Amino acid sequence: MTSFQFNSVLLNISNQLAPKQLDDMKFLCRDLVGKRELETITCGTQLFQRLTERGQLGPDKTECLSGFLRVIHRQDLSEKLDNFESGAGVSDGQPDAAERAKLEVATEVIAENLGRSWRKLGRKLGLTDVKLESVSKKHTDLEETARELLKEWRKSRGAKARASELVEALRACQLNLTADKVEDRLPTS
Repeated sequence: MTSFQFNSVLLNISNQLAPKQLDDMKFLCRDLVGKRELETITCGTQLFQRLTERGQLGPDKTECLSGFLRVIHRQDLSEKLDNFESGAGVSDGQPDAAERAKLEVATEVIAENLGRSWRKLGRKLGLTDVKLESVSKKHTDLEETARELLKEWRKSRGAKARASELVEALRACQLNLTADKVEDRLPTS
């Protein structure tokens, strides 16, 4: 993703912030930006510019702003930002058809068997705590949470996503029974 696309997302977020929400964001940023400078800020884009200047915000660094948006109860804007970030690393979309079929099978088996260890697996797969928290807020059902986790992982990996990576991560988390079930159900190529 280009910086133009990132700035477009930030402008969209700024346009959706109510004045009270902007004031709340400024309050949250007081240690990062400084009180005097915050007094001159009248819109979200100005605040985002200050955060960028201080190295707290960028196309590959959205955790801080995403967290602030969640604190002011704008989960929708936080997700918009998270979706941009996860799309930033995707190169050419999806894996080939055979690998997609393997990933679908692996997702099904993992969702059925993972349970409460989904965060552990998510960390092993390299998802950020912000992304894991976003997944957690979307679903209360463990099976659906596991599906969402794997969906986010697939988005972050793009065409590089492999079922074998999932099996390795399961084994690294000591979830060998689930890893065995995935391997048993995978189509042989």
